[in-house]
Amino acid sequence: MSADLNLTHIGASGEAHMVDVGDKVETARVAVAEGFVKMKPETLTLIREGNAKKGDVIGTARLAGIMAAKQTSNLIPLCHPLMLTKVAVDISEDDALPGLRVQATVKLSGKTGVEMEALTAVSIACLTIYDMAKSADKGMEIGSIRLLEKTGGKSGHFKA
Repeated sequence: MSADLNLTHIGASGEAHMVDVGDKVETARVAVAEGFVKMKPETLTLIREGNAKKGDVIGTARLAGIMAAKQTSNLIPLCHPLMLTKVAVDISEDDALPGLRVQATVKLSGKTGVEMEALTAVSIACLTIYDMAKSADKGMEIGSIRLLEKTGGKSGHFKA
């Protein structure tokens, strides 16, 4: 098995463990992730016009995504707690879905990447959109949550 295919969180005996990043060099690291919430056109209009029963859907989802990125190590067992320097969550309308597209950018200077933080931010922002608009549209679909790009670290640059 090549080094690229090794699962870094699995020990020689098959047990899960946290990767030791103590000897790694600090580098600038950035990760960008995306996802979407597909909904009825009427639901998108309701959100756009600010008439959702629970309030500002987009603003609340943006804040939830930022907060989630900061809590990733509390949610995913083998993630390191990180001192993030930037978390940006952008939510835009997409009439072609129809629905909302969510993109998160996370940055830090450190010894481990921020891919999980970006993916967590997108996931929780999408779940928050669903939660806030479910009274109008229980059939909403959350999808295509994925890493778009990451820079920094030993593995270098990745772009989907």
